Amino acid sequence: MTKSAVCKRLCVVGSTGMVGSAILEAAVDRADVRIIGITRREVPLPRGARMEMLLCDPQGWPDAIAASNAQVLICALGTTMRNVQGDKEAFRAVDFDLVLASGRAARDAGIDHMIVISSVGADDTSSKFYLKTKGDMETGLRKLGLRRLDILRPGLLVGKRKETRLLERIAIWLAPVLNLFLHGKRRKYRCIKASRIAEVVFALAHERPGGRFVHEFDAMNYVIKRAGDYSEIDRAA
Repeated sequence: MTKSAVCKRLCVVGSTGMVGSAILEAAVDRADVRIIGITRREVPLPRGARMEMLLCDPQGWPDAIAASNAQVLICALGTTMRNVQGDKEAFRAVDFDLVLASGRAARDAGIDHMIVISSVGADDTSSKFYLKTKGDMETGLRKLGLRRLDILRPGLLVGKRKETRLLERIAIWLAPVLNLFLHGKRRKYRCIKASRIAEVVFALAHERPGGRFVHEFDAMNYVIKRAGDYSEIDRAA
């Protein structure tokens, strides 16, 4: 889509994390999106940002989501086992319960399109806790009956992290090389920049067809390409 396209109001939950922060930064100077962020604490906004931030505890998020008057809910919520000190219930409270509560609040507020950041390998039958939680979250969202649901399944995310473990630092540094060895069915595990995810989010926010869609590495890149093709059509019209 071009930056002169119809402006979409996007409600963002999880705006303090790496992907959420990338979305806020990428929205600066764009005329085709208006960001309304919902967060539990104050966050520094990018220079030149023209967006609204609503501060409240998660219990108040349904009212905040309704007040956003948004057309699309962007959910970039997620924590780590390190952040919750290995507490699986605390992890699931964020990556499953809070995500579903946000989706439910959006539906009840009349927001019929949701874009959620999940993970490559998400599977509600997985024996791995992390992947099962993500899979359960996806399954729960599908049952909400939203007109359109876009599920993004990135591999290792590359971007500004508040905290990074040693192995993650090494993997991020080696990302360009690692990607060269991931072919065929393994391409979905390729590393991707958080800023790239933001581009995908903005492109998907303007798509109209209903349904439930899962986007892995190649599909996300195609979304951006398709948006560029539409831009060429817009300029030629």
